[in-house]
Amino acid sequence: MDSSIRRKEVRPGNPPDGGYGWFVLLSTFLVFGLTFGVIKAFGVFYVEIHRYFATTATGTSWITSIAVATVHIGAPVGAALSARFSHRAVVMLGGALSSVGMIAGAYAQNLVQLYVTVGFLSGLGYALTWTPTVTMLGRYFEKRRPMANGLASAGECMITFLVTPLFQLLVDCYSWRGAMLILGGLELNLCGGAEPGRRATPGRRVLRYVDYTLVKNGRFVVYSLFGVFAALGFFAPALFLVPYARSRGVQEYQAAALMSISAASDLTGRVACGWLANLRLVETARLLTVTVTVLGTVLLLCPLATSFPALAGFSAAYGLAFGATVSIHITVLADVVGVAQLGSALGFFMLIRSSGGLLGPPIAGVFIDKMSDYGTGFLMAGVALIVSALFLLLLHQMNRREERTAKTCRLPRDYEKGGGDWEKEDRE
Repeated sequence: MDSSIRRKEVRPGNPPDGGYGWFVLLSTFLVFGLTFGVIKAFGVFYVEIHRYFATTATGTSWITSIAVATVHIGAPVGAALSARFSHRAVVMLGGALSSVGMIAGAYAQNLVQLYVTVGFLSGLGYALTWTPTVTMLGRYFEKRRPMANGLASAGECMITFLVTPLFQLLVDCYSWRGAMLILGGLELNLCGGAEPGRRATPGRRVLRYVDYTLVKNGRFVVYSLFGVFAALGFFAPALFLVPYARSRGVQEYQAAALMSISAASDLTGRVACGWLANLRLVETARLLTVTVTVLGTVLLLCPLATSFPALAGFSAAYGLAFGATVSIHITVLADVVGVAQLGSALGFFMLIRSSGGLLGPPIAGVFIDKMSDYGTGFLMAGVALIVSALFLLLLHQMNRREERTAKTCRLPRDYEKGGGDWEKEDRE
């Protein structure tokens, strides 16, 4: 390996916790906003597409669910490609694919074409941009990792806050097709989020990102199961919030404003919970259990909100709990597997979680179609999140058991260092 390249490499064992890492954080902030932020704001397009093609809630929801699932399934691909080539090249390719998918979707003549363009192409582009940048962020921060993850993920809610009312305005002025064309141009900014990565020999780098030994890690498997059930409830509420408000007689711009309220509260939750996790006063996995449980409970209460003031209160509570949850779930993953395996673990975690992201919105759509009530979709999401919290409780028990085992193994060594005599103590 060239010595000049070696000097630029950031090794997992010695993250700078600052310096150039702040620029990596800024690029990750942008990527979060133009990927998951856009997915959350897509509820504005959902209403128009649902009307234009005169389809069911289930049929329309597949657009978002395919995009979410492709992000998750494509995560290992993004990790492996960035290992083989470079983070910058892969992120720029992802930005171009995201833009092409949105622009092509503006000319779709049926839902299937939207599934392929907005769902698959844009989703694959998101995977190629999101995974490498999040992995790089984890390698630049250690002591400040919870705060760094919280600040970076805040890009999702900031973009959601800004673009949801903008999307509604663009739809009113240019129809959903014209608005989607403009969104395609906006997605090109993902290419600007590309940052240079840490280089090694191609063979070694690919093997590091595709670490199959993770399937033998019981704690990682349990955490991945948490991810599956959490994903069932993560994405449906954001998709159906605007339609639910419209079905309760809320005006279109007020309905769009609910997503902005949620996004503002989401930002507060991410920063506050990231700061709290950074203090290490509470085990991060235990803190995540609390936030997930609160989020599920809030969603279960959603059908009680039937007016704009009540929905505004729900949106604020939902955003706060959601932001607190997503700001630390990657930190918990790093705690489970360690920084050295974070890139591979993130890819596998996203791949396993993809089933929940794919099925969540359509399952909620089935309940909505059967009951003719968008509120049932929130109930489904709430139950899924409560179930996911049970796996976090199991992870907590596994952590405690591992700590007790490690402590037991250390006792004989500590006694020997102190000059003790085990046989003499036994005789006494």
